[in-house]
Amino acid sequence: MALARQIEALGYHTLVMPDHFGARFALAPALVLAAEATSRLRVGSLVYDNDFRHPALLAQEVASIDLLADGRFEFGLGAGWLKSEYDASGLPFDDGATRVERMAEALHVVKALFSATSVTHEGRFYTLTGLTGSAKPNQAPHPPLLIGGGGRRLLTLAAQEADIISIMPRSRRDGSGLEDADASPEAFTRKLAWIRDAAGNRFSAIELNTLVQTVVITDRPREAAAPLAKEYAVEVDQVFETPLVLIGSVGQIAEALEQRRERFGLSYITVFEKDLENLGKVIHRLRR
Repeated sequence: MALARQIEALGYHTLVMPDHFGARFALAPALVLAAEATSRLRVGSLVYDNDFRHPALLAQEVASIDLLADGRFEFGLGAGWLKSEYDASGLPFDDGATRVERMAEALHVVKALFSATSVTHEGRFYTLTGLTGSAKPNQAPHPPLLIGGGGRRLLTLAAQEADIISIMPRSRRDGSGLEDADASPEAFTRKLAWIRDAAGNRFSAIELNTLVQTVVITDRPREAAAPLAKEYAVEVDQVFETPLVLIGSVGQIAEALEQRRERFGLSYITVFEKDLENLGKVIHRLRR
């Protein structure tokens, strides 16, 4: 609750949490407490792993958070990507195409449960027979839906269904992490074209997001960028162009964000807790 109040005071719009196993809070109780502790801060999942819950349970949880948070919830959903969690919990880690198809079907079921009193569904992955719908969320017809990813299949689904799309590097096929080399400006431009083609007329209503990996405020930006250039397999100059990194003075970072909004349409930036204070300085600069 104290962290939520700090985030609100720094000028942030939304507090989001990931969905992983381990020594961490579950999303629902933590996000409800964060909303209770603040007056305007929105809260969200970045993102629920679809494979960890049956869609009937997920619909009930999402609606409950939105009701208890007075309509300040943002519903982020993903197909799952970290194989080690699947192995440790005994869940099968299917290929990417299967996980995305299962997520698409689950999303259909979740939306049906929001809008109907009774749902019957028979699909490849889920079967419901006259299941009473979940509690109805505060926001109608449902909280804003965020889908993130880096592959064409998942981004196409996002373009067709989501209100917010988080553009990221694609996941490695073996489930070990993200492809760092897929973080270039050219990769983002290509993904943006996929989204635009799949979204059609609804593209203008979609908000575009990315999860920035590091925010470094420094008067020696090239020195700070050098190790990142090795990590992302790019030249140092290219580090300053990837949307996943923000390096420079407060003024330079503010300018970079404005340029990326113009170039890629990215108007929604997420950072890790370690970078809250640094980006908070930039938020103050941009608002001023």
